[in-house]
Amino acid sequence: MDYINKAIGSHHPGGQQQPPQGQQAQPSGSGNLMGRLQGMAGGGPQGEKHEDALDKGIDWVQEHVFKQGPQSNESAAEQAKDKFIAQNVREQYQKATGKEFPVKEKRG
Repeated sequence: MDYINKAIGSHHPGGQQQPPQGQQAQPSGSGNLMGRLQGMAGGGPQGEKHEDALDKGIDWVQEHVFKQGPQSNESAAEQAKDKFIAQNVREQYQKATGKEFPVKEKRG
């Protein structure tokens, strides 16, 4: 998907998205309406509080290996994608070893 974003120019180096020309980026703090809606949907800083060690590891890989920028204020969609990745890691680990993944899933 990154190659599509790069092709249409919605990313700049460092993996940060740029707002469309003529629009200012809105602050992502919990004080604005979008920040509150994001938190209610499971994203933003509130969603980050409910991550387990595997989720944090996935964020670390995305930030440092894939250079996708800071992962400390992800949208609800990004949180859902990370949860999907974590679920697949847990399933593949169990198929390979016959044991449950050592880090229990944190329910928020």
